[in-house]
Amino acid sequence: MRMVRRTGDAARLAVPLGLALVAAGCGGSQSTLEPRSRASDEIATLWWWMLVIACVVFAGALGLIAIAWLRRRRPGLPLVEGGKKLNLRLVVLFGILIPITVNVALFIVANFFVIQQTEAPAATTTPMTIQVVGRQWFWEVRYPGTGAVTANEIHIPVRTRVNVVATTGDVIHSFWVPQLNRKIDMIPGRRNRVLLSADRPGRYRGQCAEFCGIEHAHMAMYVFVQTRADFDRWLRGEAAAAQSPSGATARAGRNAFFGNQCASCHAIRGTPARGQVGPDLTHVGARSSIAALSLPNTADALRAWLRDPQHVKPGNRMPDLDLSEREIRVLVAYLEGLK
Repeated sequence: MRMVRRTGDAARLAVPLGLALVAAGCGGSQSTLEPRSRASDEIATLWWWMLVIACVVFAGALGLIAIAWLRRRRPGLPLVEGGKKLNLRLVVLFGILIPITVNVALFIVANFFVIQQTEAPAATTTPMTIQVVGRQWFWEVRYPGTGAVTANEIHIPVRTRVNVVATTGDVIHSFWVPQLNRKIDMIPGRRNRVLLSADRPGRYRGQCAEFCGIEHAHMAMYVFVQTRADFDRWLRGEAAAAQSPSGATARAGRNAFFGNQCASCHAIRGTPARGQVGPDLTHVGARSSIAALSLPNTADALRAWLRDPQHVKPGNRMPDLDLSEREIRVLVAYLEGLK
C-alpha cells in the first residue's frame, strides 16, 4: 500500500517538475535564448527555426500515427486513391526529398550566415585583444600591452569587438558565454579565438562547458560590459600595482601573506609575490566573487575560504595552511584592501 502511494505521489509530481525543468532552461543569466549580441542573436534565431521545423515534422508524424490507428481496419489512404504507386511517391516525398531539402537548407544557413557572424575575427579587425587561460579551476584574464591581470572577470567596453585568445594551462576546457557567442574549446598546446561583443552594458555569466575535473561545475566567470569611460577607468586601475596596506591589521596581513608561503602560488604586482599557480591577487578586493564565482567576495566568505579551501571547493590547488584565527583575520584585512 505504501509503495502504491509513493508511486502515485511521484506521478502527480512528474508533470509540474517537468514543466519547471523546461522553464528553467528558458531564461536566466546563461540562456542562449536571451541574446545580447549580434552573434548570439544569429545562434538563437537558427535554434528557433530548427525547433519550429522539428515541431512540424513531429506533429506530422503524430498525425500519420493517428490516421493509421483510426483507419487500421480499412485499406488505402484517406481522401486519396492510387494504390501502391501513390504510397511509394508519398514515401519518397516525405521520407527522402523533404528531409534532404530541409537539412541542406539548414546547413547552408548555418555555415554561410550564422557561422560568419560567430566566427573568430582576425586580430587586425578588432580594436582589442584579451587573453584567457583556463586553469583548474579558475580563469586567468590578461590584457596585453597594459600589464592588467585579473581572474574570473572579463571587462570589455560596450559595442566593441573584442578578440578573445583562449588557451589552457592544464587540461581541456571550454570557454562559453551563452548570451554573447558560441563556445570554443581550449586545448593544451593550441590557441583558439572567439569574438566577444555586447549591445548594452551589463553583467553576463559564462561557464566552462567541457568536463575538466572535480570542480568543473564551479568554474564560472562574469563578463562585465561597461561604457567606454567606465572601462578605461577600470583598466587603468587594474594595470596599476597593488597599494601598500594601510593600518596595522592590514600590514600584519601582508606579513602573514609572505610568512605562510602564499607568494609561492599567487602574484601581487608591486610586491615580491610572483607565484603562477593560483589567481593573481593584485586587486582581489575589487572583484565581485572568489573561487570562480563559488563565493561572494565578502569578509565572511574569504574567512571560510582561508580556513578550509577544500571544504568550499574540493580538489582545488590551494592547500590547507592550518592558519590560526588571528592569521586569517589579518589576511582578510590585507586582501580586502587590495582594490
